[in-house]
Amino acid sequence: MTQADYYQVLGIAPDATVTRIKEAYRQQAFQYHPDRNRGNPSAAEQMKLVNEAYAVLSNPTKKREYDMLRNQFGASAYSQFRKNYSEQDIFSGSDINHIFEEMARSFGVRGFNEIFKEFYGQQYRQFEFKKSGISGRGYVFGGHFKPGSQPGPQSLPHGSLGKISRFLLEKISGVALPKDGADIHGHLYLDPQLSRNGGPYAYYLRQKSKKLIVKIPPGIREGQIIRLASMGKEGKDGGRPGDLLLRVHIKTPLLKSIKNILKGHRGRS
Repeated sequence: MTQADYYQVLGIAPDATVTRIKEAYRQQAFQYHPDRNRGNPSAAEQMKLVNEAYAVLSNPTKKREYDMLRNQFGASAYSQFRKNYSEQDIFSGSDINHIFEEMARSFGVRGFNEIFKEFYGQQYRQFEFKKSGISGRGYVFGGHFKPGSQPGPQSLPHGSLGKISRFLLEKISGVALPKDGADIHGHLYLDPQLSRNGGPYAYYLRQKSKKLIVKIPPGIREGQIIRLASMGKEGKDGGRPGDLLLRVHIKTPLLKSIKNILKGHRGRS
């Protein structure tokens, strides 16, 4: 369903409140729950899409990015969004597991862990740890892995908890988990005419010894950032590469610079 629209999936308007988004999800999740649709594979596929729509629209950051893509690409926003987000990225930080457990207690249907195992098979894994006063529970989705090896998550939470989770999961699985590469930061110094009209700009990426042609959009302003996806440092163990972030600086015309120097000189006289 490459032309899916998250708002249409949940049957809500783009300006729906957080409460409305959650209410719509509960209704749809109960309607399409596999335990209430035995032998109906289309309901299971719809349930997966409903889960995904809620995980995105209930997260302010992901919702904001999806809305931007929706305004820019229209009906193809879904496919554009999925180019940048894996299942792990989409469900990370979502409270969808709590809602599943509420349904399980209220209606006697299977809970989050069993359903997601059914949906994603070996790609989905749940983990729990308790050590030295620190405890945690979560789930990961596998990325690309060699046959016979244990799948690793495509991404993990940042910060100290993320480091602990990564360490424990590596110990459990016995394989190194993917780690995304760092971004590279640089600067572009543009002539005023190029910043106004846009066009190609030759940039040498020293860290990779590569010559790049950067497309400058018309009307770009001082301080704006141009992002070149996947041109940052390489990831490790199957992790995604970082991005190249170029901050724009617009050169001051020579005549204007001379006038400013003379003006400053007269002011000191």
